[in-house]
Amino acid sequence: MVEHAEIRMVHRGGSKINFREPVITNDSRFLLCAAGESVNVYSTSTEEYVHDLQGHTDLVTGVVLNPSNHLQVYSCSADGTVRLWDFTDAILIKVLLQQHSLPKSVLITASCFLHLFQLVAVHLPHSGDQEVEARELSAVLCDVSPHAGAASFGREVCVVVLIQLFVSVPHRFSLKSGMKKGAKNAFTCVSCHPKEDCIATGHEDGKIRMWRNFNQKKEYTYSTLHWHHGAVNTLCFTPEGTNLLSGGIESVLVHWHYTQENQKDFLPRLGAAITHIAVSPDGSLFSTSHSDNKITIIQSCVKVSAVIQGLVKGDGVWTNLIIDPRSKALVLNGKPGHLQFYSLHRDKQLYNLEIVQQEYIHEEGLDQFEVVNAAFDARGNWLATVEERRKKGAELEITLKLWAYDELTQSFVLNTTVTAPHEDQITAMFFSPSPETTMLVTTSLDGHFKAWLLADHSDANAEGFWACDFVGGYHLLKPGCCSFSADGSLLSVGFQEVVTVWSPASWELLTTLSQPPGAIRDLCFGRLSCSKYLLGASTKNQLCCWNLLTCSLEWSTPMDVSLLQADPLSENMAAFCSQSGSSDLFVFKPSEPRPLYSQKALCTGKVQHAVFAPRDQMLESCEERTQWLNRSQLYFFTQHMDLLTFSTKTEEDRLLASSKQLMVDDSVAVTPFYLLLGKHRGQQLEKQEALTNPMAERTQLPQGSIAIKELLHTPAHVLPSASFLCAMFVRSLLISSSSARQDNDLWHTVKKTHKKTEYVDIELNRFIYIPLKTMERSK
Repeated sequence: MVEHAEIRMVHRGGSKINFREPVITNDSRFLLCAAGESVNVYSTSTEEYVHDLQGHTDLVTGVVLNPSNHLQVYSCSADGTVRLWDFTDAILIKVLLQQHSLPKSVLITASCFLHLFQLVAVHLPHSGDQEVEARELSAVLCDVSPHAGAASFGREVCVVVLIQLFVSVPHRFSLKSGMKKGAKNAFTCVSCHPKEDCIATGHEDGKIRMWRNFNQKKEYTYSTLHWHHGAVNTLCFTPEGTNLLSGGIESVLVHWHYTQENQKDFLPRLGAAITHIAVSPDGSLFSTSHSDNKITIIQSCVKVSAVIQGLVKGDGVWTNLIIDPRSKALVLNGKPGHLQFYSLHRDKQLYNLEIVQQEYIHEEGLDQFEVVNAAFDARGNWLATVEERRKKGAELEITLKLWAYDELTQSFVLNTTVTAPHEDQITAMFFSPSPETTMLVTTSLDGHFKAWLLADHSDANAEGFWACDFVGGYHLLKPGCCSFSADGSLLSVGFQEVVTVWSPASWELLTTLSQPPGAIRDLCFGRLSCSKYLLGASTKNQLCCWNLLTCSLEWSTPMDVSLLQADPLSENMAAFCSQSGSSDLFVFKPSEPRPLYSQKALCTGKVQHAVFAPRDQMLESCEERTQWLNRSQLYFFTQHMDLLTFSTKTEEDRLLASSKQLMVDDSVAVTPFYLLLGKHRGQQLEKQEALTNPMAERTQLPQGSIAIKELLHTPAHVLPSASFLCAMFVRSLLISSSSARQDNDLWHTVKKTHKKTEYVDIELNRFIYIPLKTMERSK
């Protein structure tokens, strides 16, 4: 019996990078942060994603550097393990197993037993085995806050935890909430001074209290600092303890001087509320985590040097999840009034597109325009968006915008704006996949669906504009959904309990399909070999499949389908069903009566947003149960706005193999050993490759040339004139028949055109500057 490959859900791409405080390495080159089930490694100078540390099977809850080795890092997870990594090479060194506990931070962990959190000290065993069970656990304190800022380490391994202020086990201090009417002085965060016996605590009333002499139970004192008008979210001392950093909902990093508490500096307009602050061990870099899933890297509280933007997750996803055909990026609501383009493969936001084009006012209860729908055409040349604003006691305001892709700016430019395209809310919007015409169809609760066509402009140099070409309806029923067939020859529109099929070429009503009672809320055509089928989900918990050739019901099954999604690269379909407060997943082909894959209790609540994203590299799984993941990857949002996907052992093995590749950095100094041995071996490999593959030299791209790299990186004030370099640069792009002839030609060129300053050494592929007289004497 063949064992089926395991399929499991993972947080891969779009995870919360602001979930816990990040870590900056000792050399300030990398930033590490918890991101779902992995630890992401970013470059602090280029803000690029370098790689991730994968191995945990549940949410990573803490990251900390190994104090005895600056190239290693510990990570803990809700899977009950603490793992030691070499973060530069993404290699797992050791796994510490903790039974019956869910670690929330490292070394001293907050474990959860029946939703009661306690502070636990984990003693790291000394063993050469890769997997070691950590048996020595000691509970420090029970009933602690699960908040990330609830614990801090001081000069003498002093631990501070909240809900109460608790210092070094024997002493407790608290503030009376009834000191003033309406006072909100509950603790929110703490930080210990690294050099002195001082503790800083943040409070809900925006005040910071500096506690001193806490070793004396009755003689402790505290002073108060106040600038924040909201709760203090995070506090952090610099490594030397000369400054204290604080942040809150004001999006301002406050820089307090420890010895002069009345003096403070500000770094404003950071974009969103600050949730965590981290400082590099040498104090040269700060990082602030923000509520919009962003990490900002700051150079010594002076200026922002890099921004690492994760997937922005607001209160809801109104536009659903769509894939940009050009960049293969995930597109959905981002900042208010914007669409975000997020790369799932690189786990990085590409850019934001401003849709509403109005200033957003951050005030509760204010009615503002929201982007509620978006759609791309098949080639990614056009983007359609819908904005809505509903005022109390006023009519609904709707705006339809058509955006054209601009090759010059590599973004979308507004082409057509349609005010009030419908008299009521737009329920669905799709582009026709037909290459022969550019058509957009919108359905609305006003009882009509409209077809919009790109009309040619009379001026040949001007772009075309969009106009309404057809308005359709059916017996005054309200359309709730629509769908195009794969070739664009058919359009199906669901009018409450009636499914209609139209011909977009003539706008003739071809047929209506019978179905069980209940309004149709989702329609989807089959793909490839299943293109003759049309599937629909009704509100009466029925999933129906019609055969378009016979115009009859092929099959139906009782299922409460909350979302129906088709894979554009295969015949597969995914149906998310809601049952008993949780969601189930069924992956199937319309032509087969049995599902390819099913999973019960996928997550709590209803899954209302999902999408099939094409893979950058196709998998080669032979298991029938996992073949539906070969071409595309299914992503979905849970009720708690967690973006999850599915992973197989084949994919994880491939990712693990790629993560073990050593990271090469040009800034690392070349050792004498490399100069003596490494370069010689590299030249031998190049010669061997040239002998085995004669076309390798011909197909080598010019941008990989060391000479061009030297040209681009050499300061301009020491380079020859541009007219002198132009001919040599063009000649370097040509295929030379003889290297000796090329050297001779360049020699005469330099001698004639540049007689006093310099020449180019072709053999070394770099510029060398010596006087011409010296060169002639040596010759």
